[in-house]
Amino acid sequence: MKKLILLTVTAAMIMMMSSLAMAQAGNTASGTLTVTATVNSSINLVFNSDAAGVALSSGAGTNNATLAFGNVSAFGAVGAGITRTVVAGTSFTVSTPVDVLVSKANSSSANYTLKAQLGSADAVNTWQVAGNTITNASATTITATGTYGSNAAEAIAITVPFTTASGTNISNTINFTATSN
Repeated sequence: MKKLILLTVTAAMIMMMSSLAMAQAGNTASGTLTVTATVNSSINLVFNSDAAGVALSSGAGTNNATLAFGNVSAFGAVGAGITRTVVAGTSFTVSTPVDVLVSKANSSSANYTLKAQLGSADAVNTWQVAGNTITNASATTITATGTYGSNAAEAIAITVPFTTASGTNISNTINFTATSN
């Protein structure tokens, strides 16, 4: 009889445990996630090599590129894509176009203003972008109504005095800023 009672109690416990496991397997929970975002207008500026100019030596298609004129001189051959003008007895200027591409997204802006400024002072050479002299003192407007989504060829020019010693390295940065209008 004890065995029968023990067997019955054991069977009842197994059934209760099975029922408990089945009840837990059917439990669910739910929730709702609300997702929000606010779209802001934006513009982007990148540099590209211009087909008529010196190819960018690094960074084409980005906003941090390098233009290397290579060796320049007042007389003799000039590199491909470089234009040179000489002011007799005074100076020479080398220039090449670089494409500036400004794109917009989620904006009703019709056009943009492009400004350029030298990264540091240059007391010897004269720097120009698209015929506009630039310095490190303040940004110079290059265009007031730039067209989005189209490469704009901007001539980068350096005027070097004849008094500059041979072997002199000329280096500076030009900081471009595009602002939507």
